[in-house]
Amino acid sequence: MRLLLIAALFPAVVAAQDLPVADAVFAPQDPAEVALGQLLFYDKILSGNRQVACATCHNPVLGTGDGVSLGLGDGASGLGRERRVIADNMPEKRVPRNAPPLFNLGAAQFTRMFYDGRLEADDSRPSGIRSPLEEDMVSGFSSVLAAQAMFPVLSGDEMAGQYSENEISQAVRLGFLSSEGGAWDRITARVTAIPAYSEAFAALKGAEAEIRFTDIANAIAAFTADEWRADSSPFDRYLRDGSAMNDTAMAGMKLFYGRAGCSACHSGQFQTDNNFYAIAMPQIGPGKAAAFESYLRDTGRMRVTGRSEDAYRFRTPSLRNVTQTAPYGHAGAYATLEAVVRHHLDPVAGLRGYDPAQAVFPDLPGAQDFALMADSAEVEAIAAANELSPVALTDDEVADILAFLAALSDPVSINGRLGVPEKVPSGLPVDQLAEIASD
Repeated sequence: MRLLLIAALFPAVVAAQDLPVADAVFAPQDPAEVALGQLLFYDKILSGNRQVACATCHNPVLGTGDGVSLGLGDGASGLGRERRVIADNMPEKRVPRNAPPLFNLGAAQFTRMFYDGRLEADDSRPSGIRSPLEEDMVSGFSSVLAAQAMFPVLSGDEMAGQYSENEISQAVRLGFLSSEGGAWDRITARVTAIPAYSEAFAALKGAEAEIRFTDIANAIAAFTADEWRADSSPFDRYLRDGSAMNDTAMAGMKLFYGRAGCSACHSGQFQTDNNFYAIAMPQIGPGKAAAFESYLRDTGRMRVTGRSEDAYRFRTPSLRNVTQTAPYGHAGAYATLEAVVRHHLDPVAGLRGYDPAQAVFPDLPGAQDFALMADSAEVEAIAAANELSPVALTDDEVADILAFLAALSDPVSINGRLGVPEKVPSGLPVDQLAEIASD
């Protein structure tokens, strides 16, 4: 009866809401560059020890993430929850932040990358991009997405490997990144030494053109933008032509853009304003620290701006295909969508009452995954920074919001358009979906 009443009243209610417009702009992509980017995305040749591909942490069967709270990069094998450490080359620590989904990152509105926004479009910079590399940041990246796609290759915990394990990690250790003979040059040399890659780049750029690291990044970005474009969900159809969603999703939309206040931050067609907020998310794992720092905390946006008011602020995530992208939060603290929605209803209570059993970790001997949550002073500092006021919703209303979030799913993008290649030009093994189908 409740749903029938909502359905009867909804046309007038929807007309009064400030709903977004389906106006996202996507740059056209060259199919040949997209096809090349697909191979590079799944090829472990880009990692220092040839053990990790982009797809290791951003796999389509896991919602373009890795299905765990905090992943294991170099020094482990396998995918998802079944990823296991390599005994004679164990990771030093977990990757400190949850692998973010890749949906719609080719849309023009996505000009900030990473949870703290440390990489963003900036026309005042010679490269057009502000990044942690500062003066070492090179020009030639086609977009912020292209630049973002290649920063993991410089991380020892993710793709480069540790210290002097290989020529890539050695260059990173010595601070040779974008300079001649640096890490990016060495990766480029690896790739272009493979005939299939050098021929594909020659077909794109011309036989005499120099292939640079930025060309590799641009191809991966072209693939990412095309493969995981997600703008054909039931909600998109509702925005475009008024095609009604089911009654529960419609009720959830009313709450989302109304009393629940979700759209204050989750605005626009893809439900993100790309700004930064402190909402008392639990901090698990190793934290985000520089090599010379030993703490376990992650202060988020403050690491970029240096402003105390930005402490514990993280970028608003897009909610496209959100039912597929668990775990949730910058550290993957919540294993289910309902759990993270309920955290938003009372963030401080959610933080203080956090149940560590919600975290999903591949095994890493010696990891102190919940040490910070046992530090009452740090937990209270996270709580004090919270900017989100409590909201009272009934269980039925939470269910309605979850139904609306499900209506943000686009099956074509979830499955991907090209899929996983059976093999890549390097000849290195490709992690296939069948290996994690049981997760």
